Amino acid sequence: MKIFANKEIKKLFLTVSVIWVASLLLTQGFLWLCYQRFSLFLLLVFVLAGGAILAVCCSYFKKQNQVLEQAVSQLHEYLDGDYNARIECDDEGELYRLFHTVNSLAAVLNAHADNELREKEFLKNTISDISHQLKTPLAALNIYNGLLKDGDMELSAVKEFADLSEQELDRIETLVQNLLKITKLDAGAIVLEKTTENVADMMRDIELHFAYRARREKKKIILSGSDHLSLFCDRDWLSEAIDNIVKNAFDHTESGATIRIAWKALPSGVQIVIKDNGCGIHPEDIHHIFKRFYRSRFSKDKQGIGLGLPLAKAIVEAHNGTIEVDSELGIGTTFTMNFLIPTKL
Repeated sequence: MKIFANKEIKKLFLTVSVIWVASLLLTQGFLWLCYQRFSLFLLLVFVLAGGAILAVCCSYFKKQNQVLEQAVSQLHEYLDGDYNARIECDDEGELYRLFHTVNSLAAVLNAHADNELREKEFLKNTISDISHQLKTPLAALNIYNGLLKDGDMELSAVKEFADLSEQELDRIETLVQNLLKITKLDAGAIVLEKTTENVADMMRDIELHFAYRARREKKKIILSGSDHLSLFCDRDWLSEAIDNIVKNAFDHTESGATIRIAWKALPSGVQIVIKDNGCGIHPEDIHHIFKRFYRSRFSKDKQGIGLGLPLAKAIVEAHNGTIEVDSELGIGTTFTMNFLIPTKL
């Protein structure tokens, strides 16, 4: 029988048999010593009881063996590629607890495999997007370089193409720098050095950063908020996030536009709102603007690389904050950031 291939079961049956024989001999020996006779009835009882115990044990271990074989069969199916294979574990008992744990392990392995597949697909798409983003400025640089090799070109034309080449190099640098920043945030390789910062001071620095562009494009930045409101944050990184949102507002507004930056205290945190009166975001794009390299088919911006808003979102979330966008075509766009105050969590 298969069950006796298991050494432990075989050992158990031998032990029970020895105990059974020893009990029979001791009982018959006691009767002989006391009454000088053996009991056939007692022998019959021992034989029947022993047979019944043997039959029950054999039936039990045979059933357990069938359950184990079925479990092994399911495991082999899983290893052969059927990732939906599971061991039946509807009954109670330690063995079925083990089966349930094995099923849970299979589910975890499937989840890890799915995540790995998604990560590979994401990496593949990211590399494709990076290649696409680099292709345009590199092609332009190649053209400008070819034109600059023309020795008969006038000095004004040389300066023009040199300026255009510098713009393309700036695009490449911005792409690489933003990619590095997002990658570091994703990998948790950056430790935010948070301190208590005055929000008004931060916003004034951002206004100063865009002052030249605002004058050149005849746009206004209007600040509004308390001079005494503080926020526990990494000033450099949070300024980077807000810079990207303000830059997005400049990129999608016309001459004479107004960009408003407002901040206020909430019952449990701080809110920063950036609002413009530009062209707005198409409803088809509103749920995709935080995706990396996303380019709207409705956007007139042909120079953007689609990393500014995703980077801003990653930085805000690294501060345990949230960012939302509300927009209406022809009216403008509003970005709202909310940050919880740690002491009020």
